[in-house]
Amino acid sequence: MTRHFLRDDDLTQAEQTAILDLAEQIKADRWGRKPLAGPQTVAVIFDKSSTRTRVSFAVGIADLGGQPLIISTANSQLGGKESPSDTARVLERQVAAIVWRTYAQSGLVEMAAETTVPVINALSDEFHPCQLLADLLTIREHKGTLAGLTVTFLGDGADNMVHSYLLAGATAGMHVRVACPADYMPDERVVADADAIAVQTGGSITIYTDPLEAVAGADVVVTDTWVSMGKEEEKAARVASLSSYKVDADMMALAKPDAIFLHCLPADRGYEVTSEVIDGPQSVIWDEAENRLHAQKALMVWLLEHQAG
Repeated sequence: MTRHFLRDDDLTQAEQTAILDLAEQIKADRWGRKPLAGPQTVAVIFDKSSTRTRVSFAVGIADLGGQPLIISTANSQLGGKESPSDTARVLERQVAAIVWRTYAQSGLVEMAAETTVPVINALSDEFHPCQLLADLLTIREHKGTLAGLTVTFLGDGADNMVHSYLLAGATAGMHVRVACPADYMPDERVVADADAIAVQTGGSITIYTDPLEAVAGADVVVTDTWVSMGKEEEKAARVASLSSYKVDADMMALAKPDAIFLHCLPADRGYEVTSEVIDGPQSVIWDEAENRLHAQKALMVWLLEHQAG
């Protein structure tokens, strides 16, 4: 049976741990695994502009012995004359896997339903699961564990990173706190799914409107841009609503003294986070950015091995 990675709860706790363990091994021996030798091709499709996703997947596929085929939907039939399902059936005859950075989650679901090769969500409006594998790997490297840690996200609660933190954090047995204004709450269905997972793993989910209460005693502090792609016209309103959720030195001081700061980038310094924090000693953003490569390689190895098995 072909496994896909469309949202964070596509993995069990044991599977998530196995992929993170594999990522550590791959990071220590970068060119030791070649499941895509041939070279086999992996289609990497972009509806949105990208730096970290494009580089990390292209380099990772090459590291694994394969060849990345970068496709822009602006220059293809996908999203125009051809449906995701038809595109998937064409691609599966020629590629080993499909990676797609897109808008609607529904397109990924449709594509995965119609193909026999793994489909990986490289980012959608709803979820960013590959980033969360990188974040969890980074947290584990700096903290030694995941289960039982408290991670606080500050900012836009409807952000795709929040939805992924809720699901992935709960899967890892973490205590996930989200602080956001009442008008920027996460999807209730995702919160319910995360709550159900947390019951099984010993984690917890708590939604706050008070950022100070949410960050108190946290092991990990996370934020994301307040103005995602396609929402530029909302910037003034978003800044006004989210200004009290800015991560500055005073906010970090409320977390544990050894707390670390994460941001998936790109960052808008002076808005969601100050330069003092993101460029300071508690920030691990460059480890986090690098770990996209190792986590995604581990994910691809795991999916390909599972498919072969």
